[in-house]
Amino acid sequence: MCTMAYWHHPVFSSGHDGNMPNMRPIWQLLFDHGVEIVVVGHSHHYERFAPQDVTARPMPGRGIREFIVGTGTYFTRILSIQPNSEVVNGSTNGVLKLTLAPTSYSWEFIPVAGASFRDSGSDVCF
Repeated sequence: MCTMAYWHHPVFSSGHDGNMPNMRPIWQLLFDHGVEIVVVGHSHHYERFAPQDVTARPMPGRGIREFIVGTGTYFTRILSIQPNSEVVNGSTNGVLKLTLAPTSYSWEFIPVAGASFRDSGSDVCF
């Protein structure tokens, strides 16, 4: 079954605040229990990470995929693209549509009218 969690501060971020390790114990707990997706805000940009463990080690088919969706208001600078960051955008307002199914999930970043940046994809649950 697909499982996700959400909270405010990102564990991993290419934004101006950078990585925020205060949530790593929660990430580890979720990883140990098979959570596939974490959605966060705080950093004012959009970013999607490949599945990874708490040390940023790539874990395809087993790690947690983090989405940063701080795209509702103003934007802050992207400072340094972090390992495993697959997509980052710091200039498009929009929302993330997530669809969870029993054995898979999909995502679609939907921009505001007139904007062209999009992101979409899918993955399986473990």
